[in-house]
Amino acid sequence: MPRFDPHSWCDSDQPRQRHLDLELTVDFPGRALNGAVRIDLDGPAGGPLDLDGRDLTITSVTDQDGHDIPWQKAESEDVRGDRLRLDLPAGTTSVTLVYATAPGALALGWLEPQQTAGGRHPFMFSQCQPIHARTMVPCQDTPRHRVTYDARITVPAPLRAVMSAANAGEQQDGDRTTWSFAMPQAIPTYLLALAVGNLEGRDLSPRCRVYAEPETVEQAAWEFAGTEDMIARAEHLFGPYVWDRFDLLVMPPAFPYGGMENPRLTFLTPTLLAGDRSQVNVVAHELAHSWTGNLVTNATMDDFWLNEGFTVYAERRILEEVDGKAFADLQAVVRRNALQANLDQFGPDSPTAAGSQITTTALATRVTAGITANAIRL
Repeated sequence: MPRFDPHSWCDSDQPRQRHLDLELTVDFPGRALNGAVRIDLDGPAGGPLDLDGRDLTITSVTDQDGHDIPWQKAESEDVRGDRLRLDLPAGTTSVTLVYATAPGALALGWLEPQQTAGGRHPFMFSQCQPIHARTMVPCQDTPRHRVTYDARITVPAPLRAVMSAANAGEQQDGDRTTWSFAMPQAIPTYLLALAVGNLEGRDLSPRCRVYAEPETVEQAAWEFAGTEDMIARAEHLFGPYVWDRFDLLVMPPAFPYGGMENPRLTFLTPTLLAGDRSQVNVVAHELAHSWTGNLVTNATMDDFWLNEGFTVYAERRILEEVDGKAFADLQAVVRRNALQANLDQFGPDSPTAAGSQITTTALATRVTAGITANAIRL
């Protein structure tokens, strides 16, 4: 039972997931997602199939014909979570798990109305990076096993759901709305993303839109008006943008992160709304991930430095195209000073500092020869 990823229960001798089909209802009072996922496999299979999970309540597992599949929680660890072992009948092509997430799921953040800009509606967001997708959906939660996905997300009206996928329409049913999504490009599971809140959108270009709460959406549209130009500059450097859209979601004030490079829908902290467009370099970084990380991905989280190292380098090249070499050099000096401050704080021999002692240029030189062996291409 070889396991290539130390952070996943995946077994390389077992079938691989190919596509996820999600049908979920967002329960704000219970702080849970309830529903089902159908996992399509890469071919007919039989025997054991190990999935990653953590604190999921699973009520049934069936095959493509609706027949029950025996399963058990075979093992649990602090890091990897729960090993969900399914015993597949011969010829199984897909499995459907009916389940609910836990209120404390590590991938899900639940904000009360007073934590939002509007103060009237709750907000929910996901953060699956690095290995938290397994708390949101049972799956092979490793960047090596990429998946396409479809989803139907039911939320209370008047809230809106957005995902790292193409919007495929909506259907109103009384006081609930079901939003449909389709993601045709295969992604690692850590890039599965969902947010639900009182959201409005403003188009910035034919392939770029910004979403935010009504109280901040106009400010966000002004702040990020130059995003299309940034995409075009990045394409000049790195080749075509393959994800069709580059939309932005400005999160509520209580969002605890800076940004997250979810394909088609980058999550951004509202602290970037400075009123002078001085913080848009963060958008350059998340955009750069469209090539370095989302398109070419580290095979396991042991090598996540590949994602961020190349992305910082790519970010600098985009900023140089947009704002000139002097600005890009200034950003490099600021980051280098921050690195030195960390080394001074933790000491050069600290394991914390040891992984940070590579400058961006040296990093790119160091890994170029080996990137093929350590990355998976879309």
